[in-house]
Amino acid sequence: MTAFSLEPAQLAWCAELRTLAAERLRPLADKGEPGHVNRALVAELGSLGLLGRLFTSGALDLCLMRESLAYACTEAETALALQGLGAHPVHAHGTQEQRARWIPRVADGTAIAAFALSEPGAGSDAAALELRAEPESPQGEGPPAVPALAAAPDGPARWRLTGEKCWISNAPEADFYTVFARTAPGAGARGVTAFLVPADRPGLTGRGLDMLSPHPIGALDFDAVPVTADDVLGAVDRGFRVAMGTLNLFRPSVGAFAVGMAQAALDATLAHTAGRDAFGGKLRDLQAVSHQVAEMALRTEAARLMVHAAASAHDADAPGVPGRSAMAKLLATETAQYVVDAAVQLHGARALQRGHLLEHLYREVRAPRIYEGASEVQRGIIAKELYARQEAR
Repeated sequence: MTAFSLEPAQLAWCAELRTLAAERLRPLADKGEPGHVNRALVAELGSLGLLGRLFTSGALDLCLMRESLAYACTEAETALALQGLGAHPVHAHGTQEQRARWIPRVADGTAIAAFALSEPGAGSDAAALELRAEPESPQGEGPPAVPALAAAPDGPARWRLTGEKCWISNAPEADFYTVFARTAPGAGARGVTAFLVPADRPGLTGRGLDMLSPHPIGALDFDAVPVTADDVLGAVDRGFRVAMGTLNLFRPSVGAFAVGMAQAALDATLAHTAGRDAFGGKLRDLQAVSHQVAEMALRTEAARLMVHAAASAHDADAPGVPGRSAMAKLLATETAQYVVDAAVQLHGARALQRGHLLEHLYREVRAPRIYEGASEVQRGIIAKELYARQEAR
């Protein structure tokens, strides 16, 4: 395979996914209730084998899935992505028992996963987490006055989670959460632990948030929620690595989601400007319009290539993956915002009518510039890697 190209089989698979999204997933998405988990849609993704593929594919395959689904059904794309984001830490860092309990159910679409990282005071600055995981004695005496991190010698380590998570996709309707909590006060990124927390744990409650994007987002309240060493993902105090490893995999695919939306907006604009009568001809005959369409296509293809390059670097375990992932997400999400906005402008008022494809994309395209690391965070990651590389010379 030559650089920056896809094999014929990959292209055929993408076309098949676009057809499946339009014919089998779109009707189920239309029946869903905005702001709530569409379990029928998730189950269909499972029956099609797409959820299971999350755990057997590399970053490039994930990008191809997300772009192809996003082109025809953003709800299906998001449902798939959230299953992967929430369950990947279990797949990559969980114990055999944790994986056996949850991964098959995520793959067949009968269990809903969620990735619970953000907090009211720790969104972009993920290392500033305040959700506390306080040690609890095996005798049930509650947390000591000064939290200690060592497990009691006569039993497994136990903690109580206290605090809040906010802007969590699939909350509060998920069946389990990958939760990141502070186990070492004052230790920054080195004092965070990842826990697998089933939704039925006592003390865990949640509420939905009314957001611009139609997919489910909520807040979670932890009132001394009990967890033990059996719930830890990876190692105690090393949860930040779990979070960053997951985000490095999924950030290029957020870019793929954005590229899929940009391509849908571009194709809609091509059809509209080719058929719309204006000023004695077609809209496409106006140089200002044709040049705008050319710019939309240019930026979309550039973003696609960067997404593919970053995903391929991740799969090859190449150096500089965090920076490449950040570049891909940054360029693709900013590009999609530009392309969708330009498409709305060229369509005129009709694009703002409720139910129009571009009205839908206009609401969907804004959030990816914020979640999984805002654009400003991606620029910081890129700059940090550049200076580190320069200092290493």
